Amino acid sequence: MGTDGAGALLQRAATLTLQTGNLLTWGCLRKKCPASPGEEVRDCIQKTLTEWTSKIGQDLHQETPEVLECTVAQAMEKINPEERDELKVSAKLFIVGSNSSSIRDAVGLACSALGVAQLDSVIIAPPPAEDGTNLSLEYLQPYWQELENLVQKKKIVGIGTSDLDKTLLEQLYLWAQVKPSSNQVNLASCCVMPPDLTAFAKQFDIQLLTHNDPKELLCEASFQEVLQESIPNARAEEWIPLWLLRYSVIVKSRGIIKSKGYIVQAKRNAS
Repeated sequence: MGTDGAGALLQRAATLTLQTGNLLTWGCLRKKCPASPGEEVRDCIQKTLTEWTSKIGQDLHQETPEVLECTVAQAMEKINPEERDELKVSAKLFIVGSNSSSIRDAVGLACSALGVAQLDSVIIAPPPAEDGTNLSLEYLQPYWQELENLVQKKKIVGIGTSDLDKTLLEQLYLWAQVKPSSNQVNLASCCVMPPDLTAFAKQFDIQLLTHNDPKELLCEASFQEVLQESIPNARAEEWIPLWLLRYSVIVKSRGIIKSKGYIVQAKRNAS
């Protein structure tokens, strides 16, 4: 059935959940090095869609599920429970077109995909504030409260932030019940860590990390474009990405990445 079958399924579903599985085992990552984070995401989504589409059979007369699962079966790799203590499972969550309530879904899907009870670390990259206004504590609070709930439910051990300056990080730290354990800084915007941020992080034992992710790792237009290229009859313009989660599994003693993957969820906005 190929793309025709995939398009028919997408036209009847309300939600799409796409999981790449472990990119390190099925060669989904670009051969050219280094690819930008944005290029990597597009490439992985496209290859997952293409592989999934090729496996769709003739059973389209069955009832279409409300949530359509787009996965590559051979790439899905759960963690061996006997090895769990030797591994650190981290995730960064990019909110695209949804609210704070989707954080619970994203963490739950990541735990399920990896076969673990909890994630060791989750960093939140909230969506850019509307109208180009700067982020505020009030804007961040509902997202952070959702993360705190997951810490209290033992679904996450530590939670962190991304791209907060010293003022906003301090406001969040003083307000939060569960304090941020880390804050990522984009070195593309500042070649050297700001001294006031460094001093504050040191005083309150907040780990400062670096990253090179763009402000919007996956925007609506980019997602629709790659969906249209992969499945021409998918009515891509109806699909809105909600969030993107990138996870990594690292062997603690050796510092090497054992597994890396993406999970994306989108909804169909049919008018």
